[in-house]
Amino acid sequence: MTGHGTPVPPLTWLYVPGDRPEMVAKALGCGADVVIVDLEDAVAPDRKEYARAATAELLADQVTAAPDAVPVHVRVHGEDDVRALAGLPGLSGFRLPKITHAVSVHHVAAVAPGVPLYPLLESALAIEHAYSIASAHHDVRGIALGEADLRADLGVREDAGLDWPRSRAVVAARAAALPPPAQSVFPDVRDLDGLWASCVRGRGLGLLGRAAIHPRQLETIERAFRPTAEEIEAAEQIMAASAVEAGALALPDGRFVDAAVVASARRTLAIAGRS
Repeated sequence: MTGHGTPVPPLTWLYVPGDRPEMVAKALGCGADVVIVDLEDAVAPDRKEYARAATAELLADQVTAAPDAVPVHVRVHGEDDVRALAGLPGLSGFRLPKITHAVSVHHVAAVAPGVPLYPLLESALAIEHAYSIASAHHDVRGIALGEADLRADLGVREDAGLDWPRSRAVVAARAAALPPPAQSVFPDVRDLDGLWASCVRGRGLGLLGRAAIHPRQLETIERAFRPTAEEIEAAEQIMAASAVEAGALALPDGRFVDAAVVASARRTLAIAGRS
């Protein structure tokens, strides 16, 4: 929490293949806010069972269950993964790929009650059902896009073609009282300039934070989604003014301040106050 009582959101979510336990161990110490162990696309079919067993061993370790441990999410491949991992102490959440209907969320919630769920919207049908998925169950703690599959489904070539689905996910998350979705992965791990530009665009659409596929991407993502010094100064001025006078008011420079502006300033300072 910050001094203003606003939860500090994660900005970086690092995917790691579940069949590479040595990579998972390194990922836990590389500075990501959340590590996502991937049992789906990153694991070959003949390695699925090994990946599940290795992930179960990781999540059973008390180190991953410690209060100060990096949260570990698992992107599952199917119900067998859910059943095998749901009760383990180091599990912080399930990422649910290719969700298209709320009923699929209900099914996972019934199998793994109490586990935070993060449905991934990866098709046109999922985008059409975004709000019903986001509001499907109280265990849903966030939604996000799976843009590689979504691009293929929509036949989108240009990045701008995904702006509307991204905005749809932002609106659905907000309507369901969930945090803003994190941006999907940027596939070129060497193009940090391209990653930066893409993050800036995503931030402008209301996305918050981003998934990564390599540790070298984390610093760029963190920097892109942190408020600038100017944004922090403006937010501090708003909070100071609102503490003196309740209700709507105007700052000396002419900026109008009301409850919505104060809420936005509080959120800015929450993100800026991350350690």
